[in-house]
Amino acid sequence: MNPLKITKATIDDVLKIQLIGKQTFEETFSDVNSEENMKKYLEESFATSKLIAELNNSSSYFYLAVLDEKVVGYLKLNTANAQTEKEDLNALEIERIYVAKEFHGKKVAQALYTQAEIIAEEIKATYMWLGVWEKNFRAVSFYTKNGFVQFDTHIFRLGNDEQTDLMMKKVLL
Repeated sequence: MNPLKITKATIDDVLKIQLIGKQTFEETFSDVNSEENMKKYLEESFATSKLIAELNNSSSYFYLAVLDEKVVGYLKLNTANAQTEKEDLNALEIERIYVAKEFHGKKVAQALYTQAEIIAEEIKATYMWLGVWEKNFRAVSFYTKNGFVQFDTHIFRLGNDEQTDLMMKKVLL
């Protein structure tokens, strides 16, 4: 098996991002959300036009995790005004670290997180932050293990359902 590669996504990768995004979101959250809310969220969040706009935003970064020519996960980072919450302009938001279920526990998320650390250092971010669903215990544990602490909560809308996200941050030296 070839080593995992983390590659910067371009506009040409929009369909790959759309596929891995829908797959991983569905795998992670379909058991605990209504079919109707999942369908609405997936259609809106992974619409081709929305992804193209995000890929064209110079304040957002997308990276693909590729193993044996197959996309197994991806990372989306936001800086400046692309951040989903009005945080410090010198902060880096980790909006998504999504990994296909069959690759959980195989260090793919850690490799994507390492890429986020590299970008944080390159842009001289003062801290990294993210929102993670309070019931996604696996992800909360992952971020805690990587030095993130909760500083607030916010509401995440999944279709018509309001869910609580933990806001977590890691101050960088």
